[in-house]
Amino acid sequence: MSGADPTHTADTRAERIRSRLTATFSPAECLVEDESAQHAGHAGAASGGGHYRIRLVSDLFEGKNRLNRHRLVYDCLSDLMQQEIHALAIVALSPSEAKN
Repeated sequence: MSGADPTHTADTRAERIRSRLTATFSPAECLVEDESAQHAGHAGAASGGGHYRIRLVSDLFEGKNRLNRHRLVYDCLSDLMQQEIHALAIVALSPSEAKN
């Protein structure tokens, strides 16, 4: 059998994303969902980049607007955005917002 198992690759990629986010934001909550299968056939999927949805709750987002929170997440994952991540949906909340 030749080639990498695409499921294993996706799991590994999601775990790398989760690990990077955890190390950077010390979140109370960090969910990473791989939605790549829903985008099969999409032009971006052909490049091998995955589609991910994340929910991150961190003290580091307190007092920051949505744009700045997203910038922090993109900065954290910037090298992965070049090839491994094609699309990223972000929900970034402070702990006080997550309680509401």
